[in-house]
Amino acid sequence: MLLALAACGPVRNPMAHWVPSPNYDQRRPVLIVVHFTDEHSVQESLHTLRTANSGGPVSAHYLVGSDGTIYQLVADSERAWQAGPGRWGTISDLNSASIGIELDNDGQSPFAEAQIESLLRLLADLTTRLHIPPTQVIGHEDLAPGRKTDPGPLFPWQRLADAGYGLWPRGPLVDPPPGFDPWMALALIGYPLDDRAAAVRSFHHHFRGMEGDTLDPQDLRVLYALACQLTGTPPAGPPPVAQPATR
Repeated sequence: MLLALAACGPVRNPMAHWVPSPNYDQRRPVLIVVHFTDEHSVQESLHTLRTANSGGPVSAHYLVGSDGTIYQLVADSERAWQAGPGRWGTISDLNSASIGIELDNDGQSPFAEAQIESLLRLLADLTTRLHIPPTQVIGHEDLAPGRKTDPGPLFPWQRLADAGYGLWPRGPLVDPPPGFDPWMALALIGYPLDDRAAAVRSFHHHFRGMEGDTLDPQDLRVLYALACQLTGTPPAGPPPVAQPATR
């Protein structure tokens, strides 16, 4: 019985005297990362998320089936192996800072309505219960441009934004003023710029629902609107002051 109780308690270092303090809390995620499974069934995805893929052991906190069923594989307070190498703003250890949600989707098909409805319910629960800002919902490819492509250009980011989740340009889009730097705006949003073409492809998937690795005039309008939102600068005013993203 004593051994069983000890197994349920906090991990204690046998080298030290245990003098517990009440001044602590659990590690708290600050981001939600959305993925697609790139597999062909929930059963296949559940197997992979409890074993490994080509890169080794992998997991996620949640899996949402195409029929809307929500599965939990890892506790919210634990670190799932879902994000891998990457960066978002100043965050480099994404697994420690995020909740991972996998969507049962082969990467080439539209996302099912029941699946998106369940995802929205899950986002409402997680952002409320874990105090994650609703705008802090991103895709796997956002944090790892060039390495990942999920959830891809078919994912309905605007639908999520209409429900209050994720970053999305608001209001009419206008031409940015002279001196506006789109690369600083991408960095302000959170995109790593180690490979600028890859960052643009991920940005296009997320905010334009299209392919391409070069910026066009509409991209500049979208980036200007997003930078204004993040800095609190009114559109058509002076260029937003681009500062490193902190999350």
